[in-house]
Amino acid sequence: MDFLQKLDKNPYKDLYWNIPSEQKNGVVSVIGGNGQNFKTPMKTAEFMNQEFPLKEVKVALPDVLKSKLPPLDNLVFLKTTDTGSFSEADEIKNVIESVDFSLIVGDMSKNAITAKIFEKALLDSKRPIILTRDAVDLAAEGKMERLLMRENLTIFGSVPQWQKIFKNVLYPKILIASQSILQVAEAFHKFTLSYPVQVVVFHDGQILISKNGKVILIPLIQTKYSPLTIWNGDLACNIVALNLYNPDKFLEATAAAVYR
Repeated sequence: MDFLQKLDKNPYKDLYWNIPSEQKNGVVSVIGGNGQNFKTPMKTAEFMNQEFPLKEVKVALPDVLKSKLPPLDNLVFLKTTDTGSFSEADEIKNVIESVDFSLIVGDMSKNAITAKIFEKALLDSKRPIILTRDAVDLAAEGKMERLLMRENLTIFGSVPQWQKIFKNVLYPKILIASQSILQVAEAFHKFTLSYPVQVVVFHDGQILISKNGKVILIPLIQTKYSPLTIWNGDLACNIVALNLYNPDKFLEATAAAVYR
């Protein structure tokens, strides 16, 4: 398995030096929420502002939340359906195009309309994007074949979420929870040779990172995360920032983000 690299320490600490120390740099958008829930995107944006010297972190929320939140400069309210989910693909695309990196963090209504809207917005833009949490489930409802061919797309999901994606594109490999981490690593090795999508997945106590057929495995016990906190948004934020400040080094920057 010459495509596989197992890490028990961080060999990429030098990438932290590329995080600006004096002048703020980079604009990021956090997109998510629905008419009843906006905690995750707000907490995620707050974490990014506290942890990284970014010029701005925009938070894109459904406009039905406008009366529930104070008028803050970094809040962007987008048109919604009657059920409180995003309704305009062009508005989402404009947010993505206006920043250097976007994190679609989830807590969104899962329905066919929203799935189609996000699919169109993501396909119409070429900016770097990370999907995580239930945003992955939403994407898996659409035409994943086209989405997986999109450059600069990272999907940070669980094995069950990736099962849906494999099934959606009729990929001739099966992912199941009982597989060993080496079997899963081999599946993503072949998958990322077929698709340019960038992969982050948690399985069997390991964080797996894959791109262009290469796979990195990091034991969760070597990080500050638990099987629960890995999904709270903090790790996704670290992945965004390290890749923003270290472009074209996805495997190394994402590994450094996991250890940070």
